[in-house]
Order: sequence, then structure tokens, then C-alpha cells
Amino acid sequence: MKTMTYGEAIREGMSIRMREDDSVLLFGEDVGAFGGCFGVSAGMFNEFGERRVRDTPISEGAIIGTAVGSAATGLRPIAELMFIDFLTVGMDQLVNQAAKMRYMFGGKVSMPMVVRLPAGGGVSAAAQHSQSLEAWVTHVPGLKVVYPSCAQDALGLMLSAIDDNNPVMFIEHKAMYAMKGEVTNYEPIPLGKGDIKRAGKDVTVIATGKMVLEALAAAKTLEKEGIEVEVLDPRSLYPLDIDLINKSVGKTHRVVVATEENKRGGFAGEISAIINEDMFDLLDAPVVRVGALNTPVPFAPVLEQYYLPNSKDIIKAIKEIV
Repeated sequence: MKTMTYGEAIREGMSIRMREDDSVLLFGEDVGAFGGCFGVSAGMFNEFGERRVRDTPISEGAIIGTAVGSAATGLRPIAELMFIDFLTVGMDQLVNQAAKMRYMFGGKVSMPMVVRLPAGGGVSAAAQHSQSLEAWVTHVPGLKVVYPSCAQDALGLMLSAIDDNNPVMFIEHKAMYAMKGEVTNYEPIPLGKGDIKRAGKDVTVIATGKMVLEALAAAKTLEKEGIEVEVLDPRSLYPLDIDLINKSVGKTHRVVVATEENKRGGFAGEISAIINEDMFDLLDAPVVRVGALNTPVPFAPVLEQYYLPNSKDIIKAIKEIV
């Protein structure tokens, strides 16, 4: 067992596969000698060299396009975009090429590419560098989407993401890079397998990314009031572990879905709809969503904290239905 940060776990997962397979390479803005904007790729340039850890121009369209072309011709690229917000510049290559190519060629072309996407607020990076856009990528058939909430999951999901023969969007919450956690094994975590981070019997909180930590904090607070909260982390947004959600809803009969996205149109709404359509008979109360305000992300720290959902919002939602 080791203790490592969330960022170190991501680097460890990438490095393991790069040591095993020469076809795996990493590229993006400043990922080389500089070690990445958030230091995640620190030391990888020295270990693997400039041919496999490559700096790119400031062009997300070119970065995603390079990933598509290299994946289609036999490599297993990991493309880092400095912020998920900049994925908008590469959306044509991602949505109309990467996501469609395997289907349109009848499976004759594989697309084993990972796109690393630092996301989320809380670091005063302002409106163009702080968004949570997971609903955009989960909407597109052909893309897989994962969102680890701890070091162990970050390592295991990175291994599986690199191994997959489809495009995998690997969302990383930038405010979690320095958070430490225990890593007990170096095994891949299958995509589509969620995890119960805390067991409870009164209400299920389905949370993603950093909101898992807020859900755990809410559960600890409510425990003093006799309310037992089950915290479910999907880990993989697509494929989604519907069986685990069904099992948890059948146990607690009440659900809160907490994500850091703008509440309007977020992936939390998709999870809520699935529960309402497929598990309605298990519910004793309506599904409640917790999300960010429907505004751009503010720059001022006091406004950003007001904008972002937190454990208090989750507690309020839980008390509405328990």
C-alpha cells in the first residue's frame, strides 16, 4: 500500500502502460520538460524522451486530430488538453471523427485514444477555465467517459482507459490533484463499474468527481442526526453502472444526485431520468439534483464559492426527502 496524490496516481497509470507498450505516447501543451500545467506529467519527459512525451502547438483541434490519426494507424495516444473548456476548439475532430470512425468503418478501425480533461472550479481560474462539461461528452455515442474521485480510482481507471480500443474522455478535477489517498493495488478498474464509497440505508447520494468528497462530508455530518447516507460514485459516466444504482436505490428508496455541473442540462439530469424511468417503483420520494448555479463560473473567490455546490447543499437536499 502506498500513499500518493491524485495527480501522481494519474501519472503512475500512464507510466505503467508506457513502460509496457511502446505504442503508448503522451502529447499536449507543455507536457514535456515543463511537466504539464498542473505537474501531472513531471518526470515523464526524462524517462520516455521527446518522441513519446511531446509538446504540441496551442491548437486543441490539432491535438485531438493528431490523437485520431495516430490511434487509427496503430498507436495508443494520450492527449492532454490543459483545461476541459478548451475541448470546444477540438469538438469537430472529437465528435465527428473520433466518436464515429470505428462505427462508420464497420469495426475495421480501432480508436484507442485517451483525452485527459482537467475540469471543475474552486481555484479561481475564472469562467473560461473552470467549467464542468461532462454532459457534452456523455451525450455523444462512441465516446466513453470516466471521472475518478480518488487516487486509487485515478490509477485503475487510467490503466483501463489506455487499454480500451475506443476514445475515452478522462476527466480530472483540477482542485484534487494535490489530494492524497491510499493506493492498495495497481489493477485496472473496469469501465462501467461504480463503487459504494460509504454504505447507508436512508438515502443514496450519487456523486461525481469532487462532489464525492462533499457527499462524504455531508454523510458524516448527518450521521450525528441519525441519518445514514449511502454515497455511490459511478466512476464511469459512460458506460454507467445501472445495476449498482438499482441495487442502492432498492436499499434506500431515496436519491440525491450531486454534480458540479450547471444544474440545467447536466448529466445529473440523465441519471435522474434513468432512475425515474427504470426504478420508479423503488422510490419513496422524488429524485433531487444538486448542481452549480446556471451562470458562468465567477472569478472572485467569494462568488465562486457561492456558485459551487457543496456539502451543505447536499444536506439540504437530503433533508427535503428524508
